[in-house]
Amino acid sequence: MKITILTLFPEMFDGFMTNSIIKRAIAKDLVEIKIVNIRDYTKDKYGRVDSAPVGGGAGLIMKCQPIIDCLNAVKEDNSHVIMLSPRGATYNQKKAHLLQKSGQNLILLCGHYEGIDERVNDYVDEMISVGDYILTGGEIGAMAIADSIIRLIDGAIAEDSIVEESFEDGLLEYPQYTEPYDYDGKTIPDILYSGNHTAINKWRKKQSLKLTQKYRKDLFDKHELSKEEKKLLSELDEETPKWEKDAIEKGHKFMKKEVK
Repeated sequence: MKITILTLFPEMFDGFMTNSIIKRAIAKDLVEIKIVNIRDYTKDKYGRVDSAPVGGGAGLIMKCQPIIDCLNAVKEDNSHVIMLSPRGATYNQKKAHLLQKSGQNLILLCGHYEGIDERVNDYVDEMISVGDYILTGGEIGAMAIADSIIRLIDGAIAEDSIVEESFEDGLLEYPQYTEPYDYDGKTIPDILYSGNHTAINKWRKKQSLKLTQKYRKDLFDKHELSKEEKKLLSELDEETPKWEKDAIEKGHKFMKKEVK
């Protein structure tokens, strides 16, 4: 897969490309990331890529000529051009999967200053927004989109990690813990030491539903509950359901609190 990012500030991507999952994916040849400086394509004799808005107004607008020439220079037959814009649909995990599976080489166009000349819109295939807030430019949004897509490529990270992450099934992820068992009086739920993976997965699903309902009701209301999920939700008012008690009792020998 190839991701080309068009920007006025290529240095912003130095850390992005040389750390963690992105760096490993590049090293494995799973993805090619190309950062292109829009300034290299300006024909302005002073090297400018922006100008005051026609008709008056605050700030500067990115000129169409450097952007369009830059796009024409990097586009390939299977390129899909995305402009970061508040007009676009809000980005989500479903869209990340669609872009990753598309088989297309992606071009991400980062705006800056007060906006981009309206005529550039005719040269892009799609607009995407990363949320209803204001950023200085599209660079941070481009990093977010690229990161979310790259981590879905086979071999970038462990497959199990992707399956269990927030938003993959439309819900928030369940709570996670590390040792020690007791820290400052706060303990890890005993079910996680039971050794009963069926019961653990059931508990995790219930917690995922609980957290989504509490923190992201918008997601919860859109989620189509299965028969099993409805039953798990009905147990939220119970102290500890029988299946959980049984799993804990049978797996008591694994409980860290009993280790001397």
